[in-house]
Amino acid sequence: MRRHLKLKIEAPGGETKILLHACCAPCSTAIVECLLENDIRPTLFYYNPNIFPDEEYEKRKAECLRHTQMLGLDYADADYEHDKWLCEVKGLEGEPERGARCLKCFKIRLAATAKYAGEHGFSVFATTLATSRWKNLEQISEAGAYAAALFPGLVFWAQNWRKGGLSERRNELVRLYDFYNQPYCGCEFSMNNKK
Repeated sequence: MRRHLKLKIEAPGGETKILLHACCAPCSTAIVECLLENDIRPTLFYYNPNIFPDEEYEKRKAECLRHTQMLGLDYADADYEHDKWLCEVKGLEGEPERGARCLKCFKIRLAATAKYAGEHGFSVFATTLATSRWKNLEQISEAGAYAAALFPGLVFWAQNWRKGGLSERRNELVRLYDFYNQPYCGCEFSMNNKK
């Protein structure tokens, strides 16, 4: 399997450690590889209360943990809190994918990431959500900026992780590691919009 060309990136402020919100192992693969190749060490933060059902949540979490263990990275696991998430998106259930429910979901997840970052000495955080072609990059950037503003001194790294061959490399690594690659975004509402 070929190695992708090294993509030169630099974290805001030249940081060499960041908190990376991980939505799943497949979306994390190429991003983590790229970060490590650029001497940036991520700690993966798993906070995805949107995922439904419980079995799906546990399967994705286990794969994310397997990925971090394979690479010897630090991993932080937050509470599931699906019932709380449902309350927070109440009234947005009928929204289409990439609609207002998704923006709200991103804000919830990235605010929790920012809180953890601030409490654990990180000055920069990012998310693997920005790798998926099914996600709206503007919404992710908006949610990240919102979350960073809640904690003074914290920076959201709004990197476009789809460029530089990372999408192709993601697919190669998913096959190489035989990761479970989920067929829908995560919540029960997105299950109705499976591609």
